[in-house]
Amino acid sequence: MATEVNYYEDFNEIKKKIWDLLTSAVTERSSEFRTPVFICGNDKDLDGRVVVLRKADQKNNFIQYHSDIRSSKIVKVKRNPNCSILFYGKQEKIQLRLKTECKVHFNDDITKESWTKTGHISRKCYLVTNGPGTESETPTSGLDDKFDNFNFTKEESEAGYKNFCVIRCKVKSIEWLYLAAKGHRRAMFDLENNKKNWLVP
Repeated sequence: MATEVNYYEDFNEIKKKIWDLLTSAVTERSSEFRTPVFICGNDKDLDGRVVVLRKADQKNNFIQYHSDIRSSKIVKVKRNPNCSILFYGKQEKIQLRLKTECKVHFNDDITKESWTKTGHISRKCYLVTNGPGTESETPTSGLDDKFDNFNFTKEESEAGYKNFCVIRCKVKSIEWLYLAAKGHRRAMFDLENNKKNWLVP
């Protein structure tokens, strides 16, 4: 029990825990922190969706995920790069609220590196004929039958690169909330100004 108290009442241990959760979520498909809610837009048109965490870099203070360049969120992020990302892990009893400044990378070294690491089956998302959100008269995956049935080679999947982009999110602040039966704990890490403080849960 003492170890738990030391953990959730120690800023350094909390920060370490946060980045451990984010880093491991990149490779652990079962992690509850792998699929956060990404919120972008402005006060008149806020929009949220679940994304898949693809990279977490504590040293350079960013996380990133992949998207189709034709997605409606791309326009929103370019207009207003200030976005929020919400994580919650039921098992860990931890909620993370990240304020970030996001940049869309398209056809550059960052996208090339990420695309190379993306398996050809996972590239299926970027092979849709029309962009995500395009209206359709019938229910559809947006894919030609060949791609819909996974009947394509890695070489053929390269066609999806023209639609592939990376959204890199520079983390400005992290608000951490730990739900404990004996008393919740909440803390704010202001990474831009290198400040931290406790909050009332």
